[in-house]
Amino acid sequence: MTNKPLTKAEPPEPSEPDRPPGVGIFFPKPSVQTEIDPEHIFELPKTQNKNDRLYLDQLAWSEKHSTSIVPGTPIRVGLDLGTASVVLVVLDSRSEPLAMARQKASVVRDGLVVDFAGALAIGRFLRQTTEEALGVKLTRAAIAVPPGTGERDAATHCYVCEGAGLEVDQIFEEPTAANFFLGLKNGAIADLGGGTTGAAVLSDRKLIASFDEPTGGHHLSLVLAGHFKYSLERAENFKLDPVNRDTIAPVVAPVLSKMGRILKDGLAGHDVPLLCLVGGSAAAPGAGPIIAQETGLPVQVFYQPELITPLGIAMGCNEYPAEKL
Repeated sequence: MTNKPLTKAEPPEPSEPDRPPGVGIFFPKPSVQTEIDPEHIFELPKTQNKNDRLYLDQLAWSEKHSTSIVPGTPIRVGLDLGTASVVLVVLDSRSEPLAMARQKASVVRDGLVVDFAGALAIGRFLRQTTEEALGVKLTRAAIAVPPGTGERDAATHCYVCEGAGLEVDQIFEEPTAANFFLGLKNGAIADLGGGTTGAAVLSDRKLIASFDEPTGGHHLSLVLAGHFKYSLERAENFKLDPVNRDTIAPVVAPVLSKMGRILKDGLAGHDVPLLCLVGGSAAAPGAGPIIAQETGLPVQVFYQPELITPLGIAMGCNEYPAEKL
């Protein structure tokens, strides 16, 4: 499959020789590092033979470089109501990124919508700005909720999507949505989000267990705010600045250890040849090795992990023709 540029300006090529900090497979110590058998663990994801880093870079690129499309173009749309931000992703029928829009927000806490009016306003704004950028009308979207979300709380997510002008096409658990991109056959996917740590266990592509517990990126920011005597907003910005990785690593390590223990307890009794980490908190310094140590499992941290669940939500949407604006 060929990669089309999203605009006349080419997205930057990823620098393959330089692995981003924290990305890769981590093993608990002491242990014998066994070979990970990709054919046993992964199936070919919907992105076919794409380079994952280039593909995720294209998605990030589309946030500021979307291009207009003609009405009737088949599209897939995903709306992710996260603790730290709300993200809207639009793909074409081949899962090529067409547009991404996101806005920082505090409308969701621990997977629950706590500011319905705010979530509605952001969702509507993202839809409208994306429609203007693409030149077509968006009418449906897939959404996702943390594992174990009750029917009433899941319905609130649906109401936000519908109130934003998008009919709910599909609703997934977040780790299940992430797997539309990852293509995991056997193992577990942990979504370390802004408010919760949730995971899904798969065996021969079938979901056999899922769980979710409070503790996520918001808690990392709270610890940093307390340690450095910062406001919560300043602590959040400090956390996200790559320059501060070494400084914050020892401060956030206890919270990452707690996430690891949550995952260890939830995954107990299941055969997990590989634990895949996605979500923004997976990018925290030390997340991979700390969670590998706590769970006793091989852990893989992916490039730009905060984009994988929003991308997967859109990939899970049934394609439909974009309408005239």
